[in-house]
Amino acid sequence: MMDLDQTDHAILRLLAADATLKASEVGRRVDLSQPAAWRRIKRLTEAGIIAGRRLDLDAAALGFGVTVFLGVKLATKSRVSLEDFERAISAIPEVQTVEHVLGLYDYRLRVVARDLADFERVLRRRIMTLPSVGNVEANVLLSEEQRPGPL
Repeated sequence: MMDLDQTDHAILRLLAADATLKASEVGRRVDLSQPAAWRRIKRLTEAGIIAGRRLDLDAAALGFGVTVFLGVKLATKSRVSLEDFERAISAIPEVQTVEHVLGLYDYRLRVVARDLADFERVLRRRIMTLPSVGNVEANVLLSEEQRPGPL
């Protein structure tokens, strides 16, 4: 594990809030030169601490007004059934995340849909027909607060 100092933590907080910041702006905000900031960002990336940068899209602005978290319990749990389920569920574009979890359910899915009728269509025609699907529990997202990471 790489030792991180206060400047590294400050850089990570800045980039977590806005991954588009240039090294010059990061350096200005943490009192480093652009080359020094760039070297630190490169070192954090090479160490795997910065795993990538991503674009967050606003699902509601794109016409997807409903987000549902599904708990899925598989009827059978062999290695093959898990792999078949993961492969099949990953092919459904409305499924944003697939998390294999320990607990009451085997998987937790984040599903977006245009409205509840659209979600019902995705659930009935796409998800419930997948291999090994047993019980499913749905929780509709009412609101979401973005919280800072562990830094």
